Amino acid sequence: MTIRNNSTNTVSRSLHDVGLAAWFGGTLANAVALNAASREAGSARSAGAVSNVGWDRWTPVNAAAIGAHLVGSVGQLIGNQDRIAAQSGVPAMVVAKTGLTAAALAVTGWSRLLGRKVSAQTRVPVEDATTPEAATPETVAAAQKQLAVLQWVIPAITGVLVVISAFAGEQQRPEAVLAGLVDS
Repeated sequence: MTIRNNSTNTVSRSLHDVGLAAWFGGTLANAVALNAASREAGSARSAGAVSNVGWDRWTPVNAAAIGAHLVGSVGQLIGNQDRIAAQSGVPAMVVAKTGLTAAALAVTGWSRLLGRKVSAQTRVPVEDATTPEAATPETVAAAQKQLAVLQWVIPAITGVLVVISAFAGEQQRPEAVLAGLVDS
């Protein structure tokens, strides 16, 4: 069996890592800062508009980040296919990363659909991006209540992906590869 030289995977690693970093960091920053800052917009009607503009501007950047991450992930799978097949522990890591990536995609997609419901009504009264007030229309309030949870779920899942990616890097150390080949 031949283990491929992983130093030639710089482009796919970069796409994978930069895309994941932006997906994680951008959603965390928006949850921590934008959603809370929208409360300071000056009025209940402006709060929703401010957060909608912010999230609508973030969406194409996030889509590009996710796309880059996925392209990089496929490149990493191709570049490491021999190691995935032969090194003990690597297939389980790949399955975990794939499952978590699918979960992050699903939650991100659901969050965007909910965000579109909120964004469609630009001047509804809200306390902040994820907190309705008494006069908030029920459809927007229901979406906001879900978004209040999802805003933390996405960075949590993508943060775990960052940690697993670090673990995957450790699995590529020569001594880990050798030990994994001996164990398989």
